[in-house]
Amino acid sequence: MQSRNTFITALAVVIAYALSSPSSVAAPANWSTVAAALGKSGSLMPGDVYRVGLSRSDLQVTLDGVAIKPALALGSWLAFAPSGDKTMVMGDLVLTEGEIGPVMKKLGEENIDITALHNHLLRAKPATFYMHVFAQGDAVALAKALHDALVLSKTPLGVSSLPAAQPNVDLDTAAIDKTLHARGNVAGGVYQVGIPRRAPVTEHGMTVAAAMGSAEAINFQPTGGGKAAITGDFVLTASEVNPVLRALRGHDIEVTALHNHMLDDEPRLFFMHFWANDSLSKLLTGLSAALGHIAVLQASAK
Repeated sequence: MQSRNTFITALAVVIAYALSSPSSVAAPANWSTVAAALGKSGSLMPGDVYRVGLSRSDLQVTLDGVAIKPALALGSWLAFAPSGDKTMVMGDLVLTEGEIGPVMKKLGEENIDITALHNHLLRAKPATFYMHVFAQGDAVALAKALHDALVLSKTPLGVSSLPAAQPNVDLDTAAIDKTLHARGNVAGGVYQVGIPRRAPVTEHGMTVAAAMGSAEAINFQPTGGGKAAITGDFVLTASEVNPVLRALRGHDIEVTALHNHMLDDEPRLFFMHFWANDSLSKLLTGLSAALGHIAVLQASAK
């Protein structure tokens, strides 16, 4: 009888502790407080990702005579997602050469990891660089730390005035969707296409959703006469790198960079950036050839 009473008492203690202890899984972050701390609001995306766009609309960048729209290649972004009892943030900050040092120093002081620093484009004037970041912790504290680093650059913060409706782009977007087996969207005068990889990607054991940078990204900016400037990045496993590189070069699409964006990703991924300004039909042939070497999900065209 004594052992039975001891068991009941122990069970009661365990139940009482479980009921009184905080859950091991945090409540969903209050994204409005994150936006306030960061100084910029975002949007909730699939995969419980809160993504904040930080367009470098302050920069006037040209490449091969093309005035680069911010939505084509000058879009800093940060993406927050639940990570157990913490929040994970990943992002890509577009910086000028003079901004790199101060921003990197502040991020280091705030325990925000730098996972990559590199170019995406060649011959751009002025040159821009891309600093990838990663951290886990309290969502508001992370947002405040990132804000304090961003203010050391000229990245526009605060409320931005967006048009009530995005204008159409002067491109055959139906042909883009059909050829790439994807569904794009217009943003800032650019047609943006994201194509998720077939297999999930993880970083530090957490799934990296497409909105956090794990999808193939292809952007089209009309340049007149049925032509478009394209840039973006292909997300590749090691075995995909050279077949994709050869397919792009074989269709006169320039490969401008090849590097990592993450440090602890599974599978190990490489990011190949590209550039061309040519007829849309020629570009689509080359892009389709490159995608044929990548394990991606395909959506039905519109």
